[in-house]
Amino acid sequence: QVQLVESGGGLAQPGGSLRLSCAASGSIFSGYSMRWYRQVPGKQRVLVAQITSDGSTNYADSVKGRFTISRDNAKKTVYLQMNGLKPEDTAVYYCNIWMFWGQGTQVTVSS
Repeated sequence: QVQLVESGGGLAQPGGSLRLSCAASGSIFSGYSMRWYRQVPGKQRVLVAQITSDGSTNYADSVKGRFTISRDNAKKTVYLQMNGLKPEDTAVYYCNIWMFWGQGTQVTVSS
């Protein structure tokens, strides 16, 4: 069984920054890709960023140049550094590994 626990969400002003963390427990992590998704009410969950087991990354066009995904395999943790936040980044952010999901953390960008 794998559990994912997100943290680091909250309220930020436009142009501000937040850093999300996702800590994994269980037997899988280092050999798997990790992903961050986000979801707003009434819309589908969408992929924001992905990091593979060898550290390759890719991003949704909407966050390229502003968000950075990273991972610490020793800590079984994946991070999402979010800079230059915009109101349209407001969503619940979820981390994902294989078939497992975290509970989500709310990010609100507002002045």
